[in-house]
Amino acid sequence: MDENQPIFTISMAAELAGMHPQTLRQYDRIGLVQPGRTAGQSRRYSMRNVAQLREVARLSAEGLSLEGIRRVLELENQNDALRERVRELEAAFADALLSQPGRRVFAAGTAGDVESLRAGTRARRRTDVVVWHPFGRN
Repeated sequence: MDENQPIFTISMAAELAGMHPQTLRQYDRIGLVQPGRTAGQSRRYSMRNVAQLREVARLSAEGLSLEGIRRVLELENQNDALRERVRELEAAFADALLSQPGRRVFAAGTAGDVESLRAGTRARRRTDVVVWHPFGRN
């Protein structure tokens, strides 16, 4: 199940978060936790929204103002987005490395020397051993 899928009505989300539905409406109005909307403009909360509501309650109990809580949630959302971007870039980098097979081929001579070979290049001696590492180990 996608944690961002808006599936809970306001009463269900309020119960899951341990809050009154009016509190959720207020948080929506001030932009603290913004649920999705149906075609009829009814609020629908996701599991992520419910987790944010619980975080709001925890931070409020610790004495943070609503503005402070809004800023914490904003930074957490930015952090999540940056982590996702890092995962995307790591995957793209791994794909790029794997598309360059010449960087994955090495030759070892009888004296134990190791050298990287370009794609299509043969080892210098017939007694050399060629090792290929498909997962990018160097």
